[in-house]
Formats: sequence, structure tokens, C-alpha cells
Amino acid sequence: MRRRTGVRIAFSCLLLVGTWASASLTSTAGAAPAPTAPPASAGMLTALQEDLGLTASQARERLAAEKTAMRVDRAARRTAGSTYAGSWYDAGTGKLTVATTRADKADALRETGAAVRVVRHSAKELDAAKERIDALDAPKGVSSWHVAPRGNTVVVNVVAAQRRDNDVQRFLDRARQAGPVQVETVGKAPRTFAAGTVGGDPYYTGNVRCSIGFSVHGGFVTAGHCGQAGAGVRGWDGSNIGSFQGSSFPGNDYAYVSVGNGWWTVPVVLGWGTVPDQLVRGSAEAPVGASVCRSGSTTHWHCGTVLAKNETVNYSQGAVHQMTKTSVCAEPGDSGGSFISGDQAQGVTSGGWGNCRGGGETWHQPVNEILGRYGLTLHTA
Repeated sequence: MRRRTGVRIAFSCLLLVGTWASASLTSTAGAAPAPTAPPASAGMLTALQEDLGLTASQARERLAAEKTAMRVDRAARRTAGSTYAGSWYDAGTGKLTVATTRADKADALRETGAAVRVVRHSAKELDAAKERIDALDAPKGVSSWHVAPRGNTVVVNVVAAQRRDNDVQRFLDRARQAGPVQVETVGKAPRTFAAGTVGGDPYYTGNVRCSIGFSVHGGFVTAGHCGQAGAGVRGWDGSNIGSFQGSSFPGNDYAYVSVGNGWWTVPVVLGWGTVPDQLVRGSAEAPVGASVCRSGSTTHWHCGTVLAKNETVNYSQGAVHQMTKTSVCAEPGDSGGSFISGDQAQGVTSGGWGNCRGGGETWHQPVNEILGRYGLTLHTA
């Protein structure tokens, strides 16, 4: 890296981390240690207050409750076994609800600290129904589809203006044959958040600017639609960082970039002055309903909540599977950037609809899936 000033060197070092914050001890592919005490920096609390309409004490209490919910979910999954039918976090009560197909499991599940709901379909059955829908050829008027534990169904999202389109109706008819389906409407179709080159931002490949996700040992992870395997990557100062070692899009939306040429990685996520730069400590997965924040090179730091998991998103380039949907806004150039919940890494920004002036929704590709795919180890503090 070119050494211009001490401040510039420090800034470029942080850029290489990506834009992520999270916590727990060292995490390897597919493994996430149990969360410890929740972070409560002034900047983090301020961001949650502004984006979620919380007071400082409410933000602090929510972070603590969500840490507990992550722990309860892991215990409940083990207890429910094959009867597990999903879970969701209720910010109003501060409790995690776990669904099961067996009433005789309820008492044991309550002992884990979860509220319990008895439902008809197991998570395995709903996942199988979604996989059957994944095999269908979706028209552009179909935005996405995901398993919805709260409704014990598969939700198919359709762009409102195209709800009556013949191709959309045929798709819905076939989707209903795959399993329990609920149809909902959205205002706009999803898109990815790559952008043309803009000086002074995290990384470039060709004429595209994207955002760095998480540091891993040997490089960083980001969105697959930002570049193909073998493509070179330049940093904020135009110097060579490394290259894409692996990339998948569509189907998935993740990539691994090597780091060298004087650049290095550190376990930090940029706060962009909104919050302090955050240390990354692990990758415990947040439940539906939990708060989540995103850091990206265009719109910097924004927060919201987890809306759905295992959603298939139907971009114009093709469907992407196993995505997590959030209420966080994003804009072109934020692609690849970091999603965090409390102090735990969640995933890399893929795409969405809307913007950070009028609001919208954004999907991320879960980070543990990326680590497992490429055999990577998350760089943690």
C-alpha cells in the first residue's frame, strides 16, 4: 500500500476489514461461539436509537435480550430436534418464540427460555417446499420467496403492479402445489447494489465499486456480483490489493478476495463516524426480529431488523438462494458490505429495493455459508 500519511494508512487498513462489527471468540467456517455481554458503545446505541426509534436504555436492553435469544435458539433447536419449525424474536416482549410440531415438546422447550407455538409443518417440511419452488423458473414479477416460521408457510412476494400478470399467476399456481404458500405484494423488484467507479471508496474491480465485507485470514469476503474469479481488485488509492479467488452469482452472491501487495487485514468494521469502528469477534446468527446494522461505502451506517431467512431473491440476472431479508436501507456501491447484529457478523450485502432517503429492504448472504464454501476463517479480535 502507498504510504502517504499516518491517518491515510490507518484508514486504508480499516477499509480492508470491510464494513463489519460482531463479537465472540475466534470463529471458523460454520462455527459460531456463544455471545457474551452485549456491546453498548455510545455510537452503536445512537445508531439503534435513530434507525429503530429507541431510547438509549431501550437500545441497551434490546442488545442484551437479542444476545439471550441467540443462545436460547441454539438450545431450543437441540431440544426440538426433528419437530423444530423455526423461531422468531419479538422486540416488544424481548422473547424468542420457537415453533414445534409436537405439543409434548412444549414444556422442554420452555425450559430453554423460549415461548412455544405448536404448528403443523416442521422446518424440514417448509424448507423442502421452498426447494421445490426454487426449482421453478420465476418471472420478473416474482420478487422473492422465503420460509416464514411465524406463519408456518412459504411466503412468495410479488411486485404489486404485476400481480395479475399471466406468467406470475402460472408461477403461483405451481408454487401452491409445492406446499403451504402465502402470497404477499411488494412495491418494487429487487436489484443489486454495485456502482460505477467513484474515487475515495473501498474497492474497485473494472469500472465497478463495491464494499468490503469481513476480513478473513488471507483476504476478505464480499458479494459475488461485484467480480468474477481472477479479476483484479484495487483499493481506495488505486493500488493493487489482490484478486477474486472465488465468486458465485447468481445462485449465490458471495466471493473471496485475496489480500497482498502491502495491504493487510484487521478484524474491524467501519463506523463511518456514526459509530466507533467496531471489532469483529464472531458470527452467531441473529433470529428473525432481531436488530441488525449495515456498513457500506455509499450510505455508510444504517440499522433495521431481520425480516426473514432462507429467502430466494429473483434478480434480473437470476435467482439467489438462502438470503436473509432486512429492513435496512442500501444504495448502489454498498454491495458486499457488512451486516452485523449486536457484535456478531451476519452477512455481506447483496441487493434490495428502495434507498436511504425513502427507505426500503436489503438482503444479505449469510457469512457462515461463505466461510464454509471457501474453507475460510473469520478474522476476529
